[in-house]
Amino acid sequence: MKFGIFFELSTPRPFSTAAERAVYHNALEQCRLADELGFDHVWAVEHHFLEEYSHCSAPEVFLAAVAAQTRRIRVGHGAVVCVPEMNHPIRVAERAAALDIVSEGRLEFGTARSSTWTELGGFEVNPDDTKKTWDEFVRVLPQMWMQDEFEWQGKAFSMPARNVLPKPYQQPHPPMWVTVTSPGTELDAAERGLGCLGVSAASYEEQERRTQEYHRRIRQCEPIGGFINDQVHTMNFLFCHEDYREARRIGVPMVNSFNVANAHLYWTREAYPTRAYQFLGNVGAAMKAKKAPADDPSVAKGLPEGVGVGDPDHLVRTIKRWESIGVTGINFLLNAMEMVPQQAVLDSMRLFAREVMPQFRSERETNAPVYTPASVPAVGGR
Repeated sequence: MKFGIFFELSTPRPFSTAAERAVYHNALEQCRLADELGFDHVWAVEHHFLEEYSHCSAPEVFLAAVAAQTRRIRVGHGAVVCVPEMNHPIRVAERAAALDIVSEGRLEFGTARSSTWTELGGFEVNPDDTKKTWDEFVRVLPQMWMQDEFEWQGKAFSMPARNVLPKPYQQPHPPMWVTVTSPGTELDAAERGLGCLGVSAASYEEQERRTQEYHRRIRQCEPIGGFINDQVHTMNFLFCHEDYREARRIGVPMVNSFNVANAHLYWTREAYPTRAYQFLGNVGAAMKAKKAPADDPSVAKGLPEGVGVGDPDHLVRTIKRWESIGVTGINFLLNAMEMVPQQAVLDSMRLFAREVMPQFRSERETNAPVYTPASVPAVGGR
């Protein structure tokens, strides 16, 4: 089981330069500590125009700072929006390779197509085109990284023969992922040999269904890159305290605040109804409201099912359940709208690393370079 931290860089109102500076620099401090404690990944999203929910519109800048201030933790670009109006694919390939070099081969490269009309409409993007342009991006990017001369005539973009420089530090290229919000995207990932990067919460039952089908399909995939990344990571929340009551008092309002901000975004799909995006309605809020089974250990403590909020023993049991259904990594959101004081966030991370992480790995494994599937040759593909 791999453990990461995950940033939306959500910022509370009233907005100010001081507030945004605090969010960014608190996050950087959390990254430095995560590196020291043995966390495996730090992921940062790309979002635009999403007030409060996410002020992370230039994750490559934030992640370059993370790379410069850490030594071991892998740097997750989670994820680049593969829409030409937002990011030209040549520039995507160049920036990613540069970030891989700066981080000395620690880049994890996520891809996405954006999921809100607030963002797509702001760039005047036709939502019906995003799945097609995403598919084109993920097929050409590995070729730009692996070939000394690349040319292309396509829908999203065209280019004459050129050598796209620099090349990534990792060979043949960084591990590639797809962010999964809508059900079915995990199948798109599997069919292309890409890692499944969950960025929205799912129940144990739903995650198990998705994970089993993902692993079934990826065994017969035609990989679009130089190797298969068959990892399944999920998004979760983290607030760990010795007293589960205190964890509940601080952690649950933070989780609820994020979920409310997230649920508001689902409704933007009504503004531009299209078959390219499933209408989710308020499914996120409905799922969070679902009661845990009576035999779930969280019930007696009044804690939400499957969420990383509680005392260390509770978190160990929760994570073992995720591990049992095939999840290979969990990326934790540590704060939302700065509701949790920074010192409490850092203390939670230390307690988690001291009491929970050793239940899933040895000290040697914690201090070793983080596993990446890049050295595993592709099968059944090119």
